[in-house]
Amino acid sequence: MRNTMGESGNMGGISKVYARRYGIANRYLQPIILALAFSSYAIASDPYAPSYVPAVYQPATYPSVSLQATPQIESLPEVTPPQEPIPLVVRSRSKCPNSRYFQVLPAGLMYRSYLAGVKEPRLASKWVYEKDFGWMWDVNLGGRVGILRYGTDDPLTPEGWQIDIEGAGQPRLSFEHDTEVIACDYRAGVLSTYAEGPNHYKFGYYHLSAHLGDEWMLRFPGSRRINYSRDVMIMGYSHFWTTDLRLYGEVGYAFCRGDLTEPWEFQFGVEYSPLMPRGIRPAPFFAVNGHLREDNDFSGNLTVETGLQWRGATGSLFRLGMIYFNGMSDQFEFVDCFENKIGMGIWYDF
Repeated sequence: MRNTMGESGNMGGISKVYARRYGIANRYLQPIILALAFSSYAIASDPYAPSYVPAVYQPATYPSVSLQATPQIESLPEVTPPQEPIPLVVRSRSKCPNSRYFQVLPAGLMYRSYLAGVKEPRLASKWVYEKDFGWMWDVNLGGRVGILRYGTDDPLTPEGWQIDIEGAGQPRLSFEHDTEVIACDYRAGVLSTYAEGPNHYKFGYYHLSAHLGDEWMLRFPGSRRINYSRDVMIMGYSHFWTTDLRLYGEVGYAFCRGDLTEPWEFQFGVEYSPLMPRGIRPAPFFAVNGHLREDNDFSGNLTVETGLQWRGATGSLFRLGMIYFNGMSDQFEFVDCFENKIGMGIWYDF
């Protein structure tokens, strides 16, 4: 009995110990378990909580590749890079296009040469037929360029003041006599020009002298040579009725003269010549010039030119067309001879 009771008492003591420990564990574990359960419920019920879904592996599919070019690739349009158009007109380099300042060797002229003026310095070649002489070749080897300008830098319609120099050799050759030189006039001068809007002014000096060809004198020993020369002060005015239509007049007085030379001369005319460049496309032109000289009792000559022209971005001009000339000779070795010529020509102005 004692042993039994002793064992029973011993078992009861152990149970009390475990019960006490269970109560302590239950007291601390129960709030923890409840807190975990509540947290799990809150997370599961939160609509903004991230959900972690296990990824499902799916094999990737790739399009079949052929080594041969497909029709879709061959039909792709060609892509060309954008190209900026080439400007036909040289624009003003100044921040203010109307500003005026000094320029050396400027582009363009304030007072352009008369298109139908046969004695104007330029590059030209004319193949003409004279009713009494036959076929002749009239050449003009020269030009006029600007040296100094105080004005705007627009090459097509500059405004301000400018100094130009000019010079040319103007030979005549005979197709009837193995292209021998019949005669040659030489001209050189300096001009002061001014332009303001449609009004353009010219004042200057030029020297002109005439010479008979050596080959011509050998072929015709009895040919008469005259010492024709003139040093002339000139003044001209031109008005642009429109940007393409110009009217002009000029007066000259020769203060130093040679044989058969009288002082006064007058020149006037009208011309139509489109101002703006058109690239490769030509534009029509038309020009009429009258030149009266006291040498011929104020008779003179009339020149008509017409055809096609091409203008450059800096105002240079190339022309191709026909020419008609009627009146006293434009070769001053034959100052008292009458000529009636018609033919074709090309002209270039710088």
